[in-house]
Amino acid sequence: MRFILVVLIAFSVAGCGENRTAKQAEKATEQVVNVYSHRHYEVDQDIFNRFEAETGIRVNVVKAGADELITRLESEGAKSPADLLVTVDAGRLVLAKSKNLLQAVSSPILQQNIPAYLRDAENYWFGQTVRTRMLVYTKDRVQPEDLSTYEDLTSEKWRGRLLVRSSDNIYNQSLLASMVAHGGTEAAEDWARGIVANFARKPKGNDRDQVIAIASGQGDLAIVNSYYVGKLMQSDEPGERAAVENIGVFFPNQNDRGAHINISGAGVTAHAPNRENAIKLLEFLSRDDVQELFAEANSEYPVKAGVPVSALLRSWGDFKQDTLDLNLLGKYNSRAVEIFDRVGWK
Repeated sequence: MRFILVVLIAFSVAGCGENRTAKQAEKATEQVVNVYSHRHYEVDQDIFNRFEAETGIRVNVVKAGADELITRLESEGAKSPADLLVTVDAGRLVLAKSKNLLQAVSSPILQQNIPAYLRDAENYWFGQTVRTRMLVYTKDRVQPEDLSTYEDLTSEKWRGRLLVRSSDNIYNQSLLASMVAHGGTEAAEDWARGIVANFARKPKGNDRDQVIAIASGQGDLAIVNSYYVGKLMQSDEPGERAAVENIGVFFPNQNDRGAHINISGAGVTAHAPNRENAIKLLEFLSRDDVQELFAEANSEYPVKAGVPVSALLRSWGDFKQDTLDLNLLGKYNSRAVEIFDRVGWK
């Protein structure tokens, strides 16, 4: 009996060892891609689920602010598990590239699907969606013919009527960086100073708050990100939808360089352990059906030409985009921050 018991225990231990070995082998061969993402939208998970179903590659996502993710990549170095860095501003992608946190990718699919002005010239990062820094206004106090350019917002007619969020916001920093790129530091500083002079209140809140403040009579027009307006108009909250019932949208600078745009974009990390899977995911995100899903679900503009936008975005009409090299948003970011400090844009 003792002999039989010893044999049974031995077989049991051997079986457990084999099961563990099999599971370890299965885990070692499992196809994954690890994403560090600043995006926080439900549609992203839907898209990742679709990618997993089609490819068998599991998508692991770590979410945090762009600066936090960049710092994390720096501290992790060559041991980082991240394969893809996703941010919602080109300037942060430029910063990541300058810190040697990204690597170049050669992909005919990405070069075909994404226009040159929406990707890095050396293929270190690629646009995923487009947003524009647009104007919103209350229809009962502002007429669209009163609006024209970003530069005109410094006019005395807008004194005490303009709303915009704080200068520590990357969207405002990139807008001012684009002003530096187009007209130089002096002109950009004059513009920023003129905007401060026309504030209806001290900057506070996010872009949604600026729109809601207009609806409550705290100002007449605001500089906001297009996708926030779409979110409000399609909100499940009746109060948010009510706030935009009397709001109009306007794309500035349509007779010259076009409206300032920024991107949500991504780059393969410098030490990506699953490089090929990361490239597959990047290419998947540029596909027609996925691009259309971004537009429909999140009120973002596709980076790929010819992809339909949502009915809401169509109702706003087509607009001319500023095709400025987005690398310049990162190049002039620190100068923009210095200008904000000098003119008192808190």
